[in-house]
Amino acid sequence: MNIIKKYNSISLIWRIICGLIIGAVLGLLFKNLDVISLLGSIFVGALKAVAPVLVFVLVISALAQANDKLDRRFVLVIVLYLLSTLLASVVAVVGSYIFPQTIKLSKEDQHEAESVPTGVGEVLSNLLINMVSNPISSVVDARYIGILFWAVVFGIAARQVAADPTKNILEDISNIVSITVKWIINLAPFGIMGLVYENVSKNGLSIFTDYGKLLLLLVGCMLFSCLIINPILVAIVLRTNPYPLVLRCLKESGITAFFARSSAANIPVNMDLCKRLGMDKEMYAVSIPLGATINMNGAAITIAVMALAAANTVGIKIPLITTLVLVFIATLAACGASGVAGGSLLLIPMACSLFGVNADVAMQVVGVGFIIGVIQDSLETALNSSGDVIFASTAEYAQWKREGKSLPTFLGGETEVEV
Repeated sequence: MNIIKKYNSISLIWRIICGLIIGAVLGLLFKNLDVISLLGSIFVGALKAVAPVLVFVLVISALAQANDKLDRRFVLVIVLYLLSTLLASVVAVVGSYIFPQTIKLSKEDQHEAESVPTGVGEVLSNLLINMVSNPISSVVDARYIGILFWAVVFGIAARQVAADPTKNILEDISNIVSITVKWIINLAPFGIMGLVYENVSKNGLSIFTDYGKLLLLLVGCMLFSCLIINPILVAIVLRTNPYPLVLRCLKESGITAFFARSSAANIPVNMDLCKRLGMDKEMYAVSIPLGATINMNGAAITIAVMALAAANTVGIKIPLITTLVLVFIATLAACGASGVAGGSLLLIPMACSLFGVNADVAMQVVGVGFIIGVIQDSLETALNSSGDVIFASTAEYAQWKREGKSLPTFLGGETEVEV
């Protein structure tokens, strides 16, 4: 018991850093410690398993007890999600023109895919079909667009007809699942140790030498979006220094998302952070799962950069008007990434088709994406998932200001929240 108390008394961030260092050292020294890798698989598997259930019950419970205050905040948070994704696409296109990239392709870089969307219409069609899929199968298969749709429908219906005792039961269920998630998150250092060990032991540093320039462009665009674009949007809305909020979200949400490489798996982490930021549960219980579906800055950057690199590789000159179309296609496709198996990488051929890039070449580019995915996908997820909390909290705090309530102390206000 003393060991457990001592373990819990240490900040989760410091425990994660220790797990990261230990995992990296073990990965460099030993190559076949399957038990260590298993810890990472168990951690991510547990989060992925419980996250759909958590989202489903939280959204239903939140809407069942919701009030009219939600409307204005949700409008703002959706605008911020979509605008940040659009601006991320612009950053990717501009970055690709300033630092044009080509990719050395080979047969080994090809990646087989069961189904690759051929246009934005197909992406949106897949989303709509997944939206109305069986709610139970949506939870089982972790199709979040379906989970959100049915949870919203059930939540609104419960708000209309459910008696107060029923609403209390729904709240109790959501609290039970939330506590379960907290127990899993408390073991994150061991899971992250396993994830880091597996990445370091299998990949080493080879991806830096083979695709270093392409990685630098992707990383640079994502960091610019995260540290410049997102703070500007927050500052415009809140009229205050945005970096305390941005950096806190990066530290407490981005780090776990980076290693878990799954926005869905990081939803429980974001929920817990929102609670500690003093946000209204009715707000974040819906906006965080929504952000995991449509707030896709990193995906938009990946799609645009890789598509332009493919065009440069085969010597296609891209006119300005076509790049503007790419910005909107990358934005729409990124928002639909959650409805496509394989995420943003398998949407690259769709963007490549805009330039007339051969499908075989496009799929080789996808293969390169999977090779560099150790870093690309990790950063993409960290950017996406931390942005969910950044913009949800921005919308919440904007509501506080409209109501005459002071901002949290870490943003220069007087309202105390957990630090």
